[in-house]
Amino acid sequence: MRQVVVTEFMSLDGVMEEPAWTAPYWNDEIAQFKGEETSASDTLLLGRVTYQGFAAAWPESTDEGADYFNNVRKYVVSTTLDTLEWNNSTLIKDNIVEEITKLKQQDGQNITVHGSATLVQTLMQHDLVDRYRLLVYPVVVGKGKRLFNEGTSGTLKLVESQSFSSGVVAIVYEPERK
Repeated sequence: MRQVVVTEFMSLDGVMEEPAWTAPYWNDEIAQFKGEETSASDTLLLGRVTYQGFAAAWPESTDEGADYFNNVRKYVVSTTLDTLEWNNSTLIKDNIVEEITKLKQQDGQNITVHGSATLVQTLMQHDLVDRYRLLVYPVVVGKGKRLFNEGTSGTLKLVESQSFSSGVVAIVYEPERK
């Protein structure tokens, strides 16, 4: 069974929204960590806001990773979009939990979720997240959407951790299931 992997850039206070504050910290170590993530994934699962941001940025990009993002299979969860223009994109409008459960049962590599705060909340509520790959930045943002909303509970098992020379820490967790 495929795994759903949530990957996020987070501030020390847990904010994941509009992570422009990450740019000064980017380095080869972080690029390698993110490269390992993309090489283990053949599918993206995105919410509308993240999809629209990615679809605006990646098609014209020459940055490392552009080929992957432009060509990988993408599933977009949205109740407001009717069409998707970006290459290899499929819309999921209804039966979200059922559709994602079906995706997990297909053959293939990991299904990676970038950003997509609202979608991630839905995935967590339905126990569909298999792994969290978090890059925690030495920044306190003060406000914005957080990965774990008030009322979210559960226990996570640390799978991996490493610190980078820029002060960013990578932590990988898996939910402890009964």
